[in-house]
Amino acid sequence: MNLKRQIIAIFGSLLIFSLIAGCIGEDSTQTNATSNAVIESSNLSNTTIETSKLSEADINNTQKTVTEPPKVYMTYEITPEGLVAIYEALGRNVTGNVAVKISTGEPGGNNYLHPELIGNLVQLVNGTIVECNTAYGGGRAETAMHKQVMIDHGFTAIAPTDIMDEDGEISLPVNNGKHLDEFIVGSHFENYDSWVILSHFKGHAMGGFGGAMKNVAIGIASPNGKTIVHSAGTYNNVGQIWDAFRTTPQDDFLEAMAEANGAFLDEVGDNVVYINVLNRMSVDCDCDSNPAEPTMADIGILASLDPVALDQASVDLVYAAPDGQDLIERMESRNGPHILDYAAEIGIGSCEYELVILDD
Repeated sequence: MNLKRQIIAIFGSLLIFSLIAGCIGEDSTQTNATSNAVIESSNLSNTTIETSKLSEADINNTQKTVTEPPKVYMTYEITPEGLVAIYEALGRNVTGNVAVKISTGEPGGNNYLHPELIGNLVQLVNGTIVECNTAYGGGRAETAMHKQVMIDHGFTAIAPTDIMDEDGEISLPVNNGKHLDEFIVGSHFENYDSWVILSHFKGHAMGGFGGAMKNVAIGIASPNGKTIVHSAGTYNNVGQIWDAFRTTPQDDFLEAMAEANGAFLDEVGDNVVYINVLNRMSVDCDCDSNPAEPTMADIGILASLDPVALDQASVDLVYAAPDGQDLIERMESRNGPHILDYAAEIGIGSCEYELVILDD
């Protein structure tokens, strides 16, 4: 039911109850009717019902401020200038010691966000590019080799870099988690005042897709923390990571990623912005040293203050793309969109959003 029909229905109910109350003198009937009236809308805000037939108290009971859905900004320009423009559109300036969380990309792969694209934004916010070591082996499992990858991929040429778990790890509490009671991150997490979660949106062999929420839940976790998330809280030692891969129910893993995002948000509050770049969208993650070649065209850059809305909009755009079938199959085969529904359910963000295209 659209908003106009809802308002008409409410008016009709209120007038009927008003007439009944006038005939039989039961004012409580009108009061109950008006107190139960609810307007739901994701498109309008500050909706107010006005009528001279209702008392001031009844009007107050009937009025409902409808929360605006979070905005997701979009530009088709996948350029350094487009990246800066979409950050500025958010209207939230990150300050202090700023962490820019990216994936540095596994050696052999080439789909990660390149320094030529992100350099202007990183320098604008005076940011430090941050990462954590991997849990599965590969070329970024140890700090020394990971630092070399940062050099080889050009990131040290544009900004300071930091392997956040180089000196250990810390535990962030997960409040009311179904799967997790802690989220273990690199100890340097505490060094940063604000965050730019700058994610390359693409497929993922385990999550179905990787966007903002995966970049947080796996990306800022230490190897032990990655094991906790991948096992949905069953294991907490990186030596058990392959057991986690083999035995964890898929939906439990996705839900654990959402809960890790909740722990992150509890710590950083409003000191974070989220940006997804939808280019070179392979079905495989940037953690793959030999990812499949993308079979769909680039889409653009999206940004939001809400990570759920941002990832939902990114998924929706893939579904809307005429050439997105391979990535859609990857997402659906892993039940990837379940993370969005669960994250919204536990209050991380909203699956509803308003898409604002900057190029219009």
